[in-house]
Amino acid sequence: MTCLADLFSQISSQKKKTGVIAPKRFVQRLKKQNELFRSYMHQDAHEFLNYLLNEVVDILEKEAKATKTEHKTSSSPEKIANGPKAPLANGVHKEPVVTWVHNIFQGILTNETRCLRCETVTARDETFLDLSLDIEQNSSITSCLKNFSSTETLHSEDKFFCDKCCSLQEAQKRMKIKKPPHILVIHLKRFKYMEQLGRYKKLSYRVVFPLELKLSNTVEPYTDVEYSLFAVVVHVGSGPNHGHYVSLVKSHNHWLFFDDENVEMIEESAVQTFFGSSQEYSSNTDHGYILFYESLGPTK
Repeated sequence: MTCLADLFSQISSQKKKTGVIAPKRFVQRLKKQNELFRSYMHQDAHEFLNYLLNEVVDILEKEAKATKTEHKTSSSPEKIANGPKAPLANGVHKEPVVTWVHNIFQGILTNETRCLRCETVTARDETFLDLSLDIEQNSSITSCLKNFSSTETLHSEDKFFCDKCCSLQEAQKRMKIKKPPHILVIHLKRFKYMEQLGRYKKLSYRVVFPLELKLSNTVEPYTDVEYSLFAVVVHVGSGPNHGHYVSLVKSHNHWLFFDDENVEMIEESAVQTFFGSSQEYSSNTDHGYILFYESLGPTK
């Protein structure tokens, strides 16, 4: 996957570190090195987003390590303030490289498990770049987030091994947002595998996503963090194996509708038409799929 490395190295070599790249040029670079994107087959926007962010992170981490190695090589032991430093022993933890991708998109989830016998709470943290939420008919993002953080009881074959009890025990488990990201990316799980059909099906459920969102399933001190919607990726089509993607983007307080090379201004109220369908069979196949929210306050 050298296409993105080549592309971003060209950007970094320019005097101006910020700017824009024509989408067609970006896609051409992508197709040149990755055959997966050369065909006209339907590609999932969420998978592409994860691929893009992870690939950029890999590139930035390699650049940071290369720069660090080059700096160490150029510095002789006599010039180091506290003298030559011995190499790190095996097993010593190295601090991970924090890139601008992490600063913008990364949040932290905490997985809390409470043993129902001894009441001991075990917490495990994990990072995320987006949240994938299960959806239900005629629901909202707020209710989906509540379900995401709802308490689950672990019993029978799913019992939790409690270190204090030294045995498998029934427990309660829940997920909360320990540190919200600056840009909150929400992926709605619209494609579900149906056992009775033996294939994936698109869920056209109506899921209301507000222009202003308040996170309530967070850990102190991030209670009720507020976000503002600024972009929506919309899946157009009735099934998971075919369709089209369009996007809505808020720029300078105006909403723009992007459909390939066609761009037009739309009313803010038009965003509601992409909530989904209140009935299973509907002529409306334009449904919100990935939502981008920007924090209105500090998240550090």
